[in-house]
Amino acid sequence: MANLAAEFEAERGRLRGLAYRMLGSAAEADDAVQEAWLRLYRVDSVDNLAAWLTTVVSRVCLDVLRSRKARREEALEVFPEPVDDADPADEAALADSVGRALLVVLDALGPAERIAFVLHDLFAMPFDRIAPVLDRTPVAAKKLASRARQRIRGTSPLPPADLARHRRVVDTFLAAARGGDLTALLDVLAPDVVRRADAAALPVGAALETRGARAVAEETQVFGKRARFAEAALVDGAVGVVVAPRGRLALALAVTVEGERVAAYEVIADPGRLAALHVTLLSA
Repeated sequence: MANLAAEFEAERGRLRGLAYRMLGSAAEADDAVQEAWLRLYRVDSVDNLAAWLTTVVSRVCLDVLRSRKARREEALEVFPEPVDDADPADEAALADSVGRALLVVLDALGPAERIAFVLHDLFAMPFDRIAPVLDRTPVAAKKLASRARQRIRGTSPLPPADLARHRRVVDTFLAAARGGDLTALLDVLAPDVVRRADAAALPVGAALETRGARAVAEETQVFGKRARFAEAALVDGAVGVVVAPRGRLALALAVTVEGERVAAYEVIADPGRLAALHVTLLSA
């Protein structure tokens, strides 16, 4: 039993990473890995421990995702229930390592699509091994992963050169916001920049609209702490920003770029508006 426990511990980090990508929750990922250990403890022997554990953790995660989806539908909720009581620093580190934009778009997938995509595209598992996890044929599992890939990898109507320029400007804006760098913010904001926001994104009584580079830059310095949870993504086909503190979408920025500067941005925080957004990944 000691040898088995040691072998399991050697797999724990990989399994936790797998489960986190499937569930987007550190505590739920730990629970899935622990459930795999309990099931392993009850079996007589396992020929390929890594493969067996991967299959078990994936099935546990699939059950969790299906249960979560059912609860959302019953409650008519758009977003997952509040995140668990995992260590915030640990959760933040995991989200950073995976990519916040990826977690946001994964959360929009159906359970089977998410499992198929994570196992194949992120962990290189062949479809003949994915199929039993999903109770599907290999062909059906391949179709699920392909459909997920199409929903995750976004396209934009912008020409490639313009898309790259917009991304560069948005990345520059985010870097300045994270650092609270007023000079850099003034450099990247157009002189007549306009910031608009849903009331839910602002303190009570704050103006829904701010105009002018100086005013917007100073405001961004104050609220810039959110930028550490932000990442560029395609928002309705344009380069924008998602803010996902623990891998869950809290805010989105619809950004207008003109030349090499941000001409306007809107902070979207209303749950109904967030739910209607089409968020996808920018190509590397």
